[in-house]
Amino acid sequence: MAREELTRLTGSGSGNGECGEDDCPNVYRTERGTFVVQGDASEAFAAPQGEGLVEIPESVLREAFRALGW
Repeated sequence: MAREELTRLTGSGSGNGECGEDDCPNVYRTERGTFVVQGDASEAFAAPQGEGLVEIPESVLREAFRALGW
């Protein structure tokens, strides 16, 4: 799946000022209604094979919720 196929819910520049070019923590929505999260890799625990952990600020989740009208 390419980034262009996703709906970007965060990082619009209207929020927290934590964003550079494409290195921002972000939340994307897929056509299937699932979410893809971009953030700093976390080592909080060992994720199962094929999965990964990312850490994003609370402000990014709040922005995603607002974008979805939640």
